[in-house]
Amino acid sequence: MMKTVSTFISKHFIQTLAFRRSVKYSTKQEATFDIKPFKLHKLDRGPASTSTLTADDALKMYENLVVLRRLESASGNLYQEKAIRGFCHLYSGQEAVAIGMRAAMRNVDTLITSYRCHSWAYLMGVSALGVLAELTGRKTGCSRGKGGSMHMYAKNFFGGNGIVGAQVPLGAGAGLAHKYNDDGGVNFCLYGDGAANQGQLFEAFNMAKLWSLPCVFVCENNRYGMGTSANRSSASTEYYTRGDYVPGLWVDAMDVLTTKEATKFGIEHCTSGKGPLVMEMSTYRFHGHSMSDPGTSYRSREEVQQMRQTKDPITTFKEQITKELVTAGQLKEIDIKVKKEIEEATQQSKKDPEVDVEELAADIYYKNYESKIRNVRPDQVLSHVEVAPRK
Repeated sequence: MMKTVSTFISKHFIQTLAFRRSVKYSTKQEATFDIKPFKLHKLDRGPASTSTLTADDALKMYENLVVLRRLESASGNLYQEKAIRGFCHLYSGQEAVAIGMRAAMRNVDTLITSYRCHSWAYLMGVSALGVLAELTGRKTGCSRGKGGSMHMYAKNFFGGNGIVGAQVPLGAGAGLAHKYNDDGGVNFCLYGDGAANQGQLFEAFNMAKLWSLPCVFVCENNRYGMGTSANRSSASTEYYTRGDYVPGLWVDAMDVLTTKEATKFGIEHCTSGKGPLVMEMSTYRFHGHSMSDPGTSYRSREEVQQMRQTKDPITTFKEQITKELVTAGQLKEIDIKVKKEIEEATQQSKKDPEVDVEELAADIYYKNYESKIRNVRPDQVLSHVEVAPRK
């Protein structure tokens, strides 16, 4: 009997010890990390070389990273099922840009981006269902299913813009509004390396510098435009220097903490009255330009696989924070929770109803100056009261 009890206690002790060795217990509530170096253009100094993070912030940022990845995976699957029609541009691989920037942004700041906007819509306040239902054209979508993949909006988030580069002068306008209203806000205007050669960018740079607008022009350089590498489309691929008289900053944007510190620096630069800043986020997209692009005709599968294995922003951040700030068990719980939430939102986005055809003429004007506007049929006009924006 004593031998049996002794054997049980020994086995229990060994199992407990093995469990404790397999799980890292974190006692720290805050940790400081070294971040990747920056390149400067017409700047006396750059962002901080370290970044401090609390355990709660680390868990929240990790959760957002996982949500964005699963959100885009769900979007890709819905497109393959033909539940999503039209265009669809995925953000997978570029999550560190959005997560780091959003972590540093304040409530007063505004943001505008291109058609690769699903992730930003979520981070700026739209629910996962609001994003996916918009993609599938349902009335529970953030634009009631009328905008689709390229036109999502939220508070302080001005889209989702389908015309290449057209969001940049709009961003300068938002920066002008911040300055005019003296609200202390900064506008972040995102565009890609493919849009970097558009003439309207340089017009916006010029006006922003002349008027010292609080604008951060963010070039998301994911190395390829629509099937064309940056080297083949741009005589100069140092996009952070493209502003010439506008100071610039190059950022290793596959690292969340690096983009976070770069964004904090951008806010400090603009709010101190120094005018605009051009920020190049060096990143990489894991998928093709859009769902119709396999993404392997102008780059090798080996290149994509290597980037996934060595530069995935989720893996990188996970390794950083599990060393001393959070546990692997905590991150596993987040993985399970997020997977369930996105799966439920995906199923709901296919079941919700679409808007009725009578809404074709609705949500056109916020304040209509004409008493009558055309209806679904031109011979059946509506009063502006009948087409008040939906709440």
